[in-house]
Amino acid sequence: MDDAGGTFGMTRTKGGVDGKFHVLPSGEERAGANSSFAGLRVAVIHYWLVNMRGGERVLEEILALFPQADVFTHVADPKNLSPEILNHKISETFIAKLPFARRHYAKYLALMPRALEEIDLSGYDLVISSESGPAKGVIVPPGTVHVCYCHSPMRYLWDQYKSYGNRLGWLQRYFFQYIAHDLRQWDVLSATQVDAFAANSFFVAERIKRYYRRESQVIHPPVNLNAYNPPSSGTRSDFLFVSELVSYKRADIAIEACSELGVPLVVVGAGPERKALQRKAGPSIRFAGRVSDAELATLYGAARALIFPALEDFGIVPLEAMACGTPVIAYGKGGARDSVVDGKTGLLFNEQSMASLVRAIRRFESDETQFDHAAIARHAARFSPEVFRQRFSALVASTLNRARSGVVPGLERAPEALDHVTPRTARMD
Repeated sequence: MDDAGGTFGMTRTKGGVDGKFHVLPSGEERAGANSSFAGLRVAVIHYWLVNMRGGERVLEEILALFPQADVFTHVADPKNLSPEILNHKISETFIAKLPFARRHYAKYLALMPRALEEIDLSGYDLVISSESGPAKGVIVPPGTVHVCYCHSPMRYLWDQYKSYGNRLGWLQRYFFQYIAHDLRQWDVLSATQVDAFAANSFFVAERIKRYYRRESQVIHPPVNLNAYNPPSSGTRSDFLFVSELVSYKRADIAIEACSELGVPLVVVGAGPERKALQRKAGPSIRFAGRVSDAELATLYGAARALIFPALEDFGIVPLEAMACGTPVIAYGKGGARDSVVDGKTGLLFNEQSMASLVRAIRRFESDETQFDHAAIARHAARFSPEVFRQRFSALVASTLNRARSGVVPGLERAPEALDHVTPRTARMD
């Protein structure tokens, strides 16, 4: 929180993210970019900053709303972060000083509650935690408002506890089982200290309510769709699967179903399952490996439909496909229900099985002409960064207003969810 004053302050992160000084705009100058929250001292807590994935893209948009914010995290790797994040003062917890923490930060999970509690948030008016790993467990001073954007309650502690433990070696599993009980208790306790929760999907909102007994407002993560547009012409000939080739993404279902039907499927992505999947694949399956963003946009636009068989908290890939006017055939549980409108922007199938997907593909082939590519693309635009900023800033503003009026925000029901979807199932107006 140090600032040397003047228009530009020479500031250094606690412990030094990269051991160097960074020239940053002063807090006042950065706050001027968003007058709605100008004058507020804002701290943003993010679990770890080691790459740029979905959680970090949400963080970028939060920081765009609060350009004066300071960022706190357990570990940060600047070479993997965007300029939008690096433009902020980044402070690490003591986890970063532990041996090999940059690479093996997850092994220090048991120490992260203590690390969060040692963060000094004195003087901040607003704290925003971005939670998928431990982040919300900070101690917030009296009078400071705490809003948590929850990508998911920590799945390795809750709904995926058994499957996660089964993937560990016996010694790691023994240690994890030993600490997991206490971590769950801390996780629930820390949820009581949050004034308002935002969830990235109705699927996540259900888990927040189940595990934390808290209501949340659904604010879908921002999806930058500028690179994706419906093609002006061309024939749609292939089905498409886009994902890392790891077991829970269920590429095996897509490959087995398309092989059974003899329909062409392009598989985009790489990962440890590739060789096993290639052995299952019939002659109609083509593995494209990793592709560039431009190549991916072309593949989306040329696809008859995207196949999305994974159980995900939300799912960015279906929206990228829909931005290109491409229908989505998705597993009908999890976050896909927030974006895929059955019979309008795609189809939902009920079981994660080859047989269920085969039935869905056959249904799609019989009804394929009913899908309006332009309408599908318009639907995807509802999940833009602009919509995210509007919804999230409204939640923060209402929480601040209630706190200023003397209402305890955490004891009230959160504001209504997005008006363009209903719980559990997306719809088109």
